[in-house]
Amino acid sequence: MVNFTVDQIRGIMDKKKNIRNMSVIAHVDHGKSTLTDSLVSKAGIIASSRAGETRFTDTRKDEQERCITIKSTAISLYYELDPADMQYIKQDYDQENNAFLINLIDSPGHVDFSSEVTAALRVTDGALVVVDCVSGVCVQTETVLRQAISERIRPVLLMNKMDLALLTLQLEEEDLYQTFQRIIENVNVIVGTYAEDEGPMGDIAVDPKIGTVGFGSGLHGWAFTLKDFAKLYSSKFKMPEEKLMKRLWGDQFYHAGEKKWLKEQRDGALRGFTQYILKPIYQIFNTAMKKTKEETLALVDKLGIKLTSEDRELQDKPLLKTIMRKWLPAGDAMLQMIVIHLPSPVTAQKYRMELLYEGPHDDPCGVGIKTCDPKGEVMMYISKMVPTSDKGRFYAFGRVFSGTVQTGQKVRIMGPNYTPGKKEDLYEKSIQRTILMMGRYTEAIEDVPCGNICGLVGVDQYLVKGGTISTYKEAHNMKVMKFSVSPVVRVAVECKDPQHLPKLVEGLKRLAKSDPMVQCIIEESGEHIIAGAGELHLEICLKDLEEDHAGIPIKVSDPVVSYRETVSEESSICCLSKSPNKHNRIFMKAAPLPDGLAEAIDKGDITPRQDLKERGRYLVDNFDFDATEARKIWCFGPEGTGPNLLIDCTKAVQYLNEIKDSVVAGFQWASKEGVLCEENMRGARFNIQDVTLHADAIHRGGGQIIPTARRVLYASMLTAAPRMLEPIYLVEIMCPETVQGGIYGCLTRRRGHVFDNQQIGGTPQFAVKAYLPVNESFGFTADLRSHTGGQAFPQCVFDHWQILPGDPFTEGSKPYEVVQGIRKRKGLRDTIPPLENYMDKL
Repeated sequence: MVNFTVDQIRGIMDKKKNIRNMSVIAHVDHGKSTLTDSLVSKAGIIASSRAGETRFTDTRKDEQERCITIKSTAISLYYELDPADMQYIKQDYDQENNAFLINLIDSPGHVDFSSEVTAALRVTDGALVVVDCVSGVCVQTETVLRQAISERIRPVLLMNKMDLALLTLQLEEEDLYQTFQRIIENVNVIVGTYAEDEGPMGDIAVDPKIGTVGFGSGLHGWAFTLKDFAKLYSSKFKMPEEKLMKRLWGDQFYHAGEKKWLKEQRDGALRGFTQYILKPIYQIFNTAMKKTKEETLALVDKLGIKLTSEDRELQDKPLLKTIMRKWLPAGDAMLQMIVIHLPSPVTAQKYRMELLYEGPHDDPCGVGIKTCDPKGEVMMYISKMVPTSDKGRFYAFGRVFSGTVQTGQKVRIMGPNYTPGKKEDLYEKSIQRTILMMGRYTEAIEDVPCGNICGLVGVDQYLVKGGTISTYKEAHNMKVMKFSVSPVVRVAVECKDPQHLPKLVEGLKRLAKSDPMVQCIIEESGEHIIAGAGELHLEICLKDLEEDHAGIPIKVSDPVVSYRETVSEESSICCLSKSPNKHNRIFMKAAPLPDGLAEAIDKGDITPRQDLKERGRYLVDNFDFDATEARKIWCFGPEGTGPNLLIDCTKAVQYLNEIKDSVVAGFQWASKEGVLCEENMRGARFNIQDVTLHADAIHRGGGQIIPTARRVLYASMLTAAPRMLEPIYLVEIMCPETVQGGIYGCLTRRRGHVFDNQQIGGTPQFAVKAYLPVNESFGFTADLRSHTGGQAFPQCVFDHWQILPGDPFTEGSKPYEVVQGIRKRKGLRDTIPPLENYMDKL
């Protein structure tokens, strides 16, 4: 029975110190949804005996069928903490009230859906990181953890699948302790690598001694932290719980004869964790699985676990599950970790504001976010759109950071391209309704104060994927989310019946709304392109398009990979182009950017909006730029933010600033459609060497300068040894040793190469890491399974761009074939236009 009402939840929404916003993040198949069930059952929404099998947060039919989470799902839970445990909360909390509101988001683990994880992390302050204690820390665990830390989100760790270690692998107690120890070290290495030194969050490493690490089994519905056992033993050792927790982990050995705790192992002394925690658990497992039912029930009574008469009828595994679930309920252990160790909105927004808000930190919005002020100006960030049962409409899902959002309130809806003071991408409209997201259901609610997560009805027409909602006239946007994957796999779609074209166009618009990552583009050739993060992502998007958003049968082309164009050396000559009226000349050279600079721009370490001096210093110190050039970067491109630079290297040119806008426009055009095959450019810098301009302004307008700038950019690219870049996946493959030969063969055939191969400690499994070109990855999973008898499981993450070896002008080379293929697909001329087309003679 649900043990709370919407009114109770609304009441606690005002107690912002007793709110916890958190997401569950992990690698695929490590048990996030199964664990979330225990939390949902704790709130009485599903029966505790069904927890672990229901996967309540997998709301879509295909999620239940495939057994993977595809969309992140939010649910609000009301929970009362045992008053005795309130003393452990180190941050500020409401003293009179032991009720807590937990806004939980269950996110997908598959790398193709990691944009859903980004959207979930933006609106939460804490993360429950789940790690399978058999496989350990995997690629995606690292990716999601890195994202969480870069958003300043505090992690707590839960080791899942202990039942597997005990029943299937049958690890010894000491081996299991060492496995746990290694996983915690790995997690803390990642945290240490990406966390800020002396950051505002303090120390965010996880440690069992303070209770930020839990152990358990989501499938069987039991879990514990050291605090649970310290509570059991504190009277026996006559020690307070906090002190005893430090004894139950690490090199702490208890000598029963001397009744003393020792720092090193001696005869008769046993490790605290194995003796007082693992031993009783092993004993219950062995008794239930190997001995008679009478002995098991006797042990249960001795431990004081209350079973109903129905429970006592069970045998073997079902009995074991019931005993463990009654003795160490997973919901309790996780809720304690969440409430005690994860920050409330009041705590978190103090240090998250400067990362989230783009405007001045002392304006009313910045202050409202920092102090989490329910009476301040409204600031709400919409992180994604959730499709409703009403076809074609969406709930705008997000978090209120400041102020109170109400039904019928008039607000400013600001899209990602809004700039303060301008009118574009800005709408002033009223919110029709505010709602509470409850997994598969929604509940209407009058108003939502800051620090809470909610959905809005009626603003979906004005936003595509996300945006900021405010009541303040001069509000700036909240920062746009940075995704860890990029949409590199594309397919063209068309409708089988040409009459349905309007439905297809409408369906593509809805699809673009429903997924934070997917891009729907209409090419100039008239093709409708859908770009996604990988094969599975595209498959789900196409299924949604056909069944839900467009509702018509569609034809799909073979997958296509997007490439990038770059240059590999400095231009051999200084290129010149004259304007159509022959009165203006631009001289330019192209050169490759230093290694790592394009990645730094992608990551956001170097941005167009940065302070000039600060950016100049960074480029001089890290990339050996010339100090004057570093300050004279005109712009980034394409889209004004991409990894290509236009730099003014001229000396004393008259009227130069008057043509700056026109040259920048030409640069944006050229960097979006490169000279080889109209793909985006990447990693190139263009130096304007000299400009000769007509004295009369009428002869140097945009019509004269823009095409000239574009021509000279193309010419300088052609003289700088142009090359093609292809996207590369990092593949992690889990497999037993016997099938490694099949993996190597499979990768070699697809131009992949292995660079790391290690055994996962304590298990017979190996983790093979390799690089594989995205273009070769289609059908790779099926191919790999057939060559290894289904024993190898690959996980592909987009990793980097790499130059395709060979010259695109040499017939028969791989880049030549790629360029020809793209030109043919885009309906361009067969050959790359020669240099004479773009360059004039002096």
